[in-house]
Amino acid sequence: MFEAILFDLDGTLLDIDMNFFLPKYFEEMGRMAVSQGYGDPKRLLDQLLLSTAVMISDLNPETSNEKIFMQDFISNLEADELEMRAFLDEFYLSGFPRLQEYCRPFDGVPEMMVEIFERGIKVVIATNSVFPLRAIQSRLNWAGVGKFSYELLTCYENMHYCKPHPQYYQEIVQCIGVEPAKCLMVGNDTREDLAAGMLGIKTFLVEDRLIDRGNSAYRPDWQGSLQDLYQFIKQMK
Repeated sequence: MFEAILFDLDGTLLDIDMNFFLPKYFEEMGRMAVSQGYGDPKRLLDQLLLSTAVMISDLNPETSNEKIFMQDFISNLEADELEMRAFLDEFYLSGFPRLQEYCRPFDGVPEMMVEIFERGIKVVIATNSVFPLRAIQSRLNWAGVGKFSYELLTCYENMHYCKPHPQYYQEIVQCIGVEPAKCLMVGNDTREDLAAGMLGIKTFLVEDRLIDRGNSAYRPDWQGSLQDLYQFIKQMK
């Protein structure tokens, strides 16, 4: 039996179409930027995307994803850091929760999580660490699995790498103290999630919200629907 299961969040535990969700996310942030006196929010949103790309590509083990993002974001916007941090904090506190209407929980996911925790398996929410913890907790709540005692929630505050870099997965296994071969990564993205296999982590590809851009060299150890995953977990020894 696996000692730890790593779960992607969006499209795996939460029924969400990111191609639809992200434009709504930017619209909501843009509205809040205008309401707080930023005028045309295009420059802010464009820089947010650029700084996120910088954060994803960075491999500095000494600097958190949050610090990399904020350094690039603030310096290029030539904005006041305290003011911009306050704006982002307010957005994730009051604006981001309004996006719940654009996603829904998957049937059976809370019950599956109960099964896993009852078996004493460590559970990691291994969502790409480009969002703050508050945004990740919100999405876990939307999925109906926000109250479990997870071993780790990867977020931009506590991680130094992003998917699909193998260092992202290496940091997780070091943090939870479990050998890669005793971990299972569950996700719906053939590139970002299956990259865990490079470390010897076993992988299960969930097909309900499959993301396959056609550029992945990785193959899952198992694949199927969420219901298939649930049965797979029940049968684990």
